[in-house]
Amino acid sequence: MRDDRVEAKREAAALDEPARAARELAERLGLAPYPVRYWVVDHDEMNELIAYGGFQRRYPHWRWGMNYERQAKLDRHGLGKAFEIVNNDDPAHAFLQESNSAADQKAVITHVEAHADFFANNEWFGLYADRGEGGPNAAARLERNADRIAAIAKRADVDRDEVERLIDAVSALEDTIDQHSPVDAARSVAEPGVAADVSDDDADPLAAIEARIDDLDLSEAVRRDVFDDEWLEARGEGVEPESPRPDVLAFLRDHGKRYDPESGKAVDREPWETTVIDAIREEAYYFAGQKQTKVLNEGWATYWESIMMGGEGFAGPDEFLTYADHMSRVLGSPGLNPYKLGFELWTHVELRAARRDVIDKLLRVEGVTPENFHSRVDLDEVADLLEPHPAIAGAGPATLDELADLAADGDPRVDAEAVDRALSARDGAEDGPDIERHPWRLLTRAGLAERHYVLSRPEHRGALRNVSREALAEQARYLFDVDRYETVAAAVADVDRAAGWDRMFEVRESHNDVTFVDAFLTDEFVREGNYFTYEYSRAAEEHRVASVDADDVRRKLLLRFTNFGKPTIVVLDGNFRNRGELLLGHRYNGVALDEERATATLKRVFELWGRPVNLATIRVEYDDGTVRRARRRGEEPEGTEVGVRFQYDGGEVTEHDLDESIEERIAADEVDYDTKPDDWLA
Repeated sequence: MRDDRVEAKREAAALDEPARAARELAERLGLAPYPVRYWVVDHDEMNELIAYGGFQRRYPHWRWGMNYERQAKLDRHGLGKAFEIVNNDDPAHAFLQESNSAADQKAVITHVEAHADFFANNEWFGLYADRGEGGPNAAARLERNADRIAAIAKRADVDRDEVERLIDAVSALEDTIDQHSPVDAARSVAEPGVAADVSDDDADPLAAIEARIDDLDLSEAVRRDVFDDEWLEARGEGVEPESPRPDVLAFLRDHGKRYDPESGKAVDREPWETTVIDAIREEAYYFAGQKQTKVLNEGWATYWESIMMGGEGFAGPDEFLTYADHMSRVLGSPGLNPYKLGFELWTHVELRAARRDVIDKLLRVEGVTPENFHSRVDLDEVADLLEPHPAIAGAGPATLDELADLAADGDPRVDAEAVDRALSARDGAEDGPDIERHPWRLLTRAGLAERHYVLSRPEHRGALRNVSREALAEQARYLFDVDRYETVAAAVADVDRAAGWDRMFEVRESHNDVTFVDAFLTDEFVREGNYFTYEYSRAAEEHRVASVDADDVRRKLLLRFTNFGKPTIVVLDGNFRNRGELLLGHRYNGVALDEERATATLKRVFELWGRPVNLATIRVEYDDGTVRRARRRGEEPEGTEVGVRFQYDGGEVTEHDLDESIEERIAADEVDYDTKPDDWLA
């Protein structure tokens, strides 16, 4: 056996106990992850996995090699080392770099356990597969796709270059799926635009036209003269959606053809071509969940990693500095950092829920009103009362007797069985839980929630002072005839220390990045986190801070996360100008297309449609004189929005004026981002 394989096995064996302990702690905290299988791999194996999107086998294509070379260069120059990679599957598979330090291995294991919980419980991942069947089983699906496409590429009657060319075209459009619907939804939704007397949703449009001609009861001579084969073929080449269709890739699969350069016409696809399109579209849905929840998912994993590694001492005393350095580098990465933004937003969710629960109790104290809250309530006293019980905060061998007393009284914060076993082990009667390294085994989730209560953390002890009278009055509106407390101490005694975590678990189930930012990026969060927007100034010819307003920050982030941060493209017409041409529309929301990339992609669409394709969009044009005058005044020039239609018919991309009616259909400047998860999942 090779020495490196022996070393990998030794490293894997050393991680068995930390992995088991991390799962036990995660479940005690309330997480419910998929089972996780851990693998230790070397640099090259890790780079291969990253190139393949986290899987060991993918269909044959040149881009995997390109991805590998890019990652290998980053790794070689110390610019992109991957500590781990985990896939959304049941069981999940996590691959750890064997060169990681012990502290890093523990950190990534706790991080992975939280990812596996998110995969298993977030509804957006459920759109890829029915969880009732036992989980997504993505590894098997992707391996099956790899086998199918590899077999197609090896067929004697199929040109491998044509297979790769088709994959190139489909891959360029993999983000034009309808990520708000299940992967198979497009097959079951009735196709708009088909004649009303056609019952089959996927019926051939040409057959529908012929059926309507039959109803006219024409003579054979008239029928041949008026409705000849050429006319019928032209009429049957397209389908017109009644409303913009977001799943462009499904539309192309269902109604597209292949351009035949010999005849200069569109011809029907071979069955293998549809197989390839279906396989890659299915995989796009698998990765859609990850793309839609990057901030949410990475923030969730980072939050629970910090609770386990730092708060619960999963990193030993000799490992903590290494772990702290690891975390500071993760959170300190420049740019839009999903780990940092997600971690801070999750903490904000937790803080708001905990604070609301405390205020709810304090507003029930006799004599306390929103008007006199800050003068009547001693918030220093409240902060002291919210501190965890000393035996809970210091749970471990030194507090075992105190915990035993609490357990004897039926305290729900203490794991009475674990305490009893620990006492027996101390007396030499039997082996007990390792409470020296893992003192959390003495506590229940309720105890851990108190131990890590957000309002007792030093950085949040003053959070109640920041609540305005208006916010207090708003919350007091929902207090009806309820029980009252005689003292502040009695009110605080009823505070639910798990309120913040419970709210986090609710949010984790149904949100994606767009709804998460929309719901929880508040004025307070922007102000305290010093968030701002920036944009390129045409007047100053440099990037400048544009706004510190919460609405502007939120809008900028929503634009960044909507549709994976890509332009939203929809099908407007499958029979444009009654010529069987395809008309796509860019839902313009104030952000213009990168026209060079858009026209290059249009050529890929042509390969899947087989006939001329069009793209309608809106660009902003700036007059040189207007720019010069604005620059002299230190102002931003005002551009003019102009509709434009690009067309590609297999030759050159041409540009045309856009009909006003089409321009009105694609203008999305009134996009409503005030959405809720139920709206998106309807």
